[in-house]
Amino acid sequence: MTAVAAPPVTNRFFHATVTAVTDLTPSFRRFTFTGPDLAEYGDPGFDQRVKVVFPTVAAPLAAMPLGEDWYLRWRDLPEDARPPFRTYTTRRVRREEAQVEIDMVAHDVRGPASAWIASASVGDEVLIFAPTTAHTGVSYGIDFVPPAHVDTLLLAGDETAAPAIAVILEQLPRTATGVVVMELPHERDADYLPVHPGFVYHVHAREDRDRHSHLIPAVETVADALVPAGAATPVEEVDIDAGILWEVPRTAKGGAALKRAPLYAWLAGESGAIKALRRHLVAEHGVDRRAVAFMGYWRDGRAEN
Repeated sequence: MTAVAAPPVTNRFFHATVTAVTDLTPSFRRFTFTGPDLAEYGDPGFDQRVKVVFPTVAAPLAAMPLGEDWYLRWRDLPEDARPPFRTYTTRRVRREEAQVEIDMVAHDVRGPASAWIASASVGDEVLIFAPTTAHTGVSYGIDFVPPAHVDTLLLAGDETAAPAIAVILEQLPRTATGVVVMELPHERDADYLPVHPGFVYHVHAREDRDRHSHLIPAVETVADALVPAGAATPVEEVDIDAGILWEVPRTAKGGAALKRAPLYAWLAGESGAIKALRRHLVAEHGVDRRAVAFMGYWRDGRAEN
């Protein structure tokens, strides 16, 4: 009998050690992770989501369940024994150096992730759940799935979306055109975003103003210019207190939902703002919802794994 080879492991936990901490702007801190395990770290590209597990005194990394059923086993643990994890974007991979960079938002300590970001130093360890080099084909951890032919791209969000938008801008062809709309905590945070020759930037500093005070009206103004007022389109409202605000239009095989679109919008950040922006584009302007990807990365006042 011929032995059947086991399928390749396409996603797994990687052991990683902090080898550099770099403050890029007042709000963005880059963590460089290194370790032999990272030689197999995959990079499907664009806004690839990964999960970073942070150790705590009560829940060290050794307590994190591994293997395919890790999440179910993690949920079965007592709440205070669960190592916390949060979702981030792979910023850069240097496989020949077994090195990975992940940019995180530094702010006041509000939970285990922000506490780790504030105090982590060289030598600290984490686990990263990410694709492996064996990963091929569609990655459902990538939410930037535009049609093959798009006239204009709209990338919008708050500071939590900035690393993903930065990678998208770096990896798009120089011939791509579009608009970036962002609300960031401080004026100097605008320096975080890479310059793309085909994009117009509307970056606003929140400073001491209310959250979303810039983002929502700025996207509405840009949308009014990009998209003529169209027929109102019914949009299914999502209860952001009970459900997850997350919709990425795809085909059954994971590709783009449309072959061509005049506008493709990628919206990510705090759920309340993203819900309002989605409503404005789809319900008020009549943008085809198959050309709008929206991700509620977090909910104000609530921790998200």
